[in-house]
Amino acid sequence: MDTILQVNGLTGGYSPRRPVLHDLSFSIKPGEMVGMIGLNGAGKSTTIKHILGLMKPHRGEIRINGTTLEASPEQYRSAFAYVPENPVLFDELTVQEHLRLTGMAYDVDEAVYRERSGRLLEEFHMKPKKDAFSGHLSKGMRQKVMIMNALLPEPALYIIDEPFLGLDPLGIRSLLERLVEVKASGAAILMSSHILATVEAYCDRFLIVHQGRMAAQGTLAQIREQTGLPGASLEEAFYRLAMAGDGDAPRA
Repeated sequence: MDTILQVNGLTGGYSPRRPVLHDLSFSIKPGEMVGMIGLNGAGKSTTIKHILGLMKPHRGEIRINGTTLEASPEQYRSAFAYVPENPVLFDELTVQEHLRLTGMAYDVDEAVYRERSGRLLEEFHMKPKKDAFSGHLSKGMRQKVMIMNALLPEPALYIIDEPFLGLDPLGIRSLLERLVEVKASGAAILMSSHILATVEAYCDRFLIVHQGRMAAQGTLAQIREQTGLPGASLEEAFYRLAMAGDGDAPRA
């Protein structure tokens, strides 16, 4: 498979009369981490909701591993894992029960489940909390549970929205190390974050979304070329695009 996630001409939003997204197109290949950045309200979360199948495109098509949600809902949904900005857990389930539920949902073999869940609990320093109810955890710990649940099934695609909020330094390091590992194993990663220095350091390519349109996309060298800022950091290039007037931002 040359492409794990393919988004073609995505136009969508909450109302057909007032689309939030305008003709977005991009792809993510196996073994690639792509950072999606933009101002608040630029359309990042709306793009993610369309990929997740929570919103239906007005126009365009989204494929994961070559299939669409309409053609094969089970195959489509089982190919990705999602980490939202705000943790969503069952308060009356323990950390370990959340992992068990995820293992069952993705049909993870029992022996594989035991090995992976044990390793994740160790890596994210959550073993002492494995029997704690999620309702008693701090936000950072709840975020770790969400991340561990995403990593457990080892899907083809990871969709991660602002993953660092609430994490302690050890949690951030553990997450980044695991993302490097899963990328090396051939998974694709779409990560949305406002921490541009981290995005620049870890991502292979970048999507800069501005006012629902793709303002620029590509490697850092390509972003520099599109913004006319040779030698600029990702933050400097993003600032140029974000501050451009309506219609003045370079189009990818």
